[in-house]
Amino acid sequence: MKITKVAESRFGALDYKTLPFGSLFTDHMVVADYKDGKWSTPEIIPYGPMMMHPSSSVFHYGQALFEGMKAYKDTAGNAFLFRPDQNIKRFNRSCERLAIPQIDEQAFLSALDHLIALERKWIPDEEGSSLYIRPFVFATEPVIKANPALEYRFCIICAPVASYFAEAIAVKIEEKFSRAAPGGFGYAKAAGNYAGQFYPTELAKAEGYQQVVWTDAQTHSYLEEAGTMNIFVRFNDTLVTSPVSDTILDGITRKSMIALCKDLGIKVEERAIAVKELLEGFENGNLVELFGAGTAAVVSEIKSFGYRGINYELDVAEDAYGAILKKALTDIQRNRAVDPHGWRYEIKANV
Repeated sequence: MKITKVAESRFGALDYKTLPFGSLFTDHMVVADYKDGKWSTPEIIPYGPMMMHPSSSVFHYGQALFEGMKAYKDTAGNAFLFRPDQNIKRFNRSCERLAIPQIDEQAFLSALDHLIALERKWIPDEEGSSLYIRPFVFATEPVIKANPALEYRFCIICAPVASYFAEAIAVKIEEKFSRAAPGGFGYAKAAGNYAGQFYPTELAKAEGYQQVVWTDAQTHSYLEEAGTMNIFVRFNDTLVTSPVSDTILDGITRKSMIALCKDLGIKVEERAIAVKELLEGFENGNLVELFGAGTAAVVSEIKSFGYRGINYELDVAEDAYGAILKKALTDIQRNRAVDPHGWRYEIKANV
């Protein structure tokens, strides 16, 4: 892989005590371009601005998508990714839905391996911190014609980050706005899916909530996702999560937690969760715990939820499943536990 290194690293100016989420980036990035019907070989260059035409198709028709991943270090300084094969496959499923040429899986993985090997020193050691990895692709063809573009750019950038949500959050169950509709592309990591969430989330924040719990677009009767996370609900000793569909993202953290539940002997169900069932569970005491799960937050405990003007405060659960699963997952990610499923991918490239 062709690698052009920076003349001087910015790593020395990094202060891990005041680490923001997603606004400080490492020295290098991966780039590859699609033109004349094929992708160029990915290469690593210094992180920096890119020149683009005002007529670049992405600005007008929104062909853009991304993935979210993390790199971790163990106490010996070895670096690891977590299930990168699943992120790559999901990236290409998103590409397919948005009519973007797919990326060769081995080329993608090799680019990740080389980039993280080069930026290894940027991976934080602190518990809860990690190196966030953002692969993305967007249409670059300079044309304002409502067709799939003929030219694209693929990139991978990295940002050292602290915990996304340091404390338990309050959420509002949404009944007016929808994140995705059947037949759409809610299952894809399309940029537009996230842009459409911002306005309803800002309205919820004005009411004192941090996130929105999305419900089904047709009836607003069933829970789908918690902000940008998959949602888990604990009724008594059973953990329940909404099944994936064309409106719900197939979360890597979600599917890993389902597998860990089975390893740990925790009852888990994938089924529709009615808002009515949530309310009844609160009233009769069967609702024990609520949390969101995703790459950025891993597990985000939900302390309360709002519905039709009423706020429902949850007690702190003893032996919370969310905390148990978070520890089990992060222990595997950070090479502190046996990895029976082969999820951990060690960075071994020489750069």
